[in-house]
Amino acid sequence: MSREKALEILHQNISTPNLIKHSLAVEAIMRGLAKYFQEDEERWGLTGLLHDIDYEQTKNEPEKHSLIGAEMLKDMGLDEEICQAVKTHNEIHQEQPQTLLAKALFVADALSGLIVAATLVLPSKKIQDLTVQNVLNRFKEKAFARGANREHILRCQEYLNLPLEKFVEIALDSMKKIAEDLGL
Repeated sequence: MSREKALEILHQNISTPNLIKHSLAVEAIMRGLAKYFQEDEERWGLTGLLHDIDYEQTKNEPEKHSLIGAEMLKDMGLDEEICQAVKTHNEIHQEQPQTLLAKALFVADALSGLIVAATLVLPSKKIQDLTVQNVLNRFKEKAFARGANREHILRCQEYLNLPLEKFVEIALDSMKKIAEDLGL
């Protein structure tokens, strides 16, 4: 599937601007991680872009989120590894991600929100002004961006064998490249 087709599908299923921006942010992080691990950037990017494809449909039934999305993607012809990554990114199913792709999606999803929140408290509200150290400092503040699950983010060490600082660096650099699309 081309990125253009994936974007079309995203817009057919998601209308909330912040959710579209979240999907773009996770796509960017996944592309950055793919480059770091010398994996297929297009494939990893598609996984990030479409990971919440069913969110608006399932927002009142979180136990269905990602199950329906994985089925939708399977019906569109995306491969099993991508579908499984989408399915396991929702912790409610208590399925551990098995592949590097799935593990990357799990941790990227959580970190994207922390980076956005850390950007929005800057005086400039510009991601270009955000540093890795800013993000790490905010990470330590438990009351800051409570929705950004620190335990999930920290799994970068176990799942990806990346120190937190390196993971944040890859993610932040990746998101900075699409700052305009993110409105940051």
